[in-house]
Amino acid sequence: MTRKPISKTAGTQRPPQPPLGRWRLQDAKARFSELVRLARSEGPQHVTLHGRDAVVVVDAGEFQHLSARRTGQLLIDALQALPHRDVEIAPRRSVMPVRDVKL
Repeated sequence: MTRKPISKTAGTQRPPQPPLGRWRLQDAKARFSELVRLARSEGPQHVTLHGRDAVVVVDAGEFQHLSARRTGQLLIDALQALPHRDVEIAPRRSVMPVRDVKL
């Protein structure tokens, strides 16, 4: 019986790295400064725990934009900027009728 020679790197190979923008938790902790830098320059960075998304690190400005309270002001501004402003849109004063549906 012959044995295969054991290479010096056997058992010391690192697991494959996740795709760009994805970090294993242990790597994110070890290279936190790089994680933050990439989140600011290249966009959201996903951190995984046991192979599943756990958190996403985003730039503070992007977070504020995403979590800003929606007021509808952008829609109002867009409607006011339309070339046909002379068209009247009356607000609905009553509740729309609702049908009974048997499930």
